Amino acid sequence: MALDLILNLHGPLLTSGYHPPSVKKADGIVLDKPGKPSYDWPCSFHVIVLLQTFSKILERIMNSRLPCVARVMGLLNPDQCGSLPGCSLADACNTLPHEVSTLQMDKRKGSTLSLEIKGVFDNVNPCSLCDRLSAKGVNPYLLSWTPSFLAARSCRLLFQSWPKVFSPVSVGTPQGSSVSPLLFVIYVSRLNIEIVYGFTLSYVDDFALTFSSSSYRRNVQLLQGQYIILKARASHLGVGFSVPKIELIHGRPSRDRDPGSTAPIHCGGSVFRPKRELRCLGLWFTPSLATTSHFTKRLAKAQAGFVAIKWLSLPGMGLPPYLCHRLASSHLFPILSYGGDC
Repeated sequence: MALDLILNLHGPLLTSGYHPPSVKKADGIVLDKPGKPSYDWPCSFHVIVLLQTFSKILERIMNSRLPCVARVMGLLNPDQCGSLPGCSLADACNTLPHEVSTLQMDKRKGSTLSLEIKGVFDNVNPCSLCDRLSAKGVNPYLLSWTPSFLAARSCRLLFQSWPKVFSPVSVGTPQGSSVSPLLFVIYVSRLNIEIVYGFTLSYVDDFALTFSSSSYRRNVQLLQGQYIILKARASHLGVGFSVPKIELIHGRPSRDRDPGSTAPIHCGGSVFRPKRELRCLGLWFTPSLATTSHFTKRLAKAQAGFVAIKWLSLPGMGLPPYLCHRLASSHLFPILSYGGDC
């Protein structure tokens, strides 16, 4: 009976492309970001948004339909690996070393610049997103539902001493929604640019620019030029890259015994020197673009979590074994498997 009621309520909404205003109100739980030197700035906190259950069901249905439409209509770039069915983080971390090793043939040098979009969901312009959907000729009900879903939203922040009143949210896509990452990927798909003797690979908000040439210094010049172009395109979309998170690595095949290059790159008014380990697409890579460093770090983090769980289950006290097993499964397995092909 309840299932029939839900289907009868969602059916007309899907057909007409309408998202009810009553389910657009959300609660935002404000949490401290660990390890920050000061908590006097908003960037030292992050917000977990709790959405209406009825809205989540409707968003889930749209999220199951939109990827097929986006692929057929050319709304997605083939170099985007995130928030899409059939693509995962494992695909991204396998694609990067494969493409770089191909570019390094004929004794060419390869260099990779890692970038991250700041603000992610906060800076999506609903009007620009809907214009892109309209230009590609998506289905009318999807074209009607998207602005209805994004418009007239409100959120209240919940933390100590806050008045807990709803405030309007006029930009961005709602955090915590299953369809928000896909809408963001469609919005920034124009940032994936085709490069001669190089490529652009992205995983949601993480971008990897790679060039190959006869020297590392030439790679740096090409990366700087490409960064300027990418920055201008991002500015046109109303988004930007986080300068402190820019990282550079000069790739070297495992058979190459020459010392690595130290040629730096100038981006955003700062100088970035090449690193021995590159954090790109959410993983750690060595100069040979192997992921051994990444899984070594994940193993160390999981071992630290295991020690904490052991302290919660001391003999004769603490949590019972079945709860410890559930805690270990839910906490340790995601840490160990992150980036793996599970």
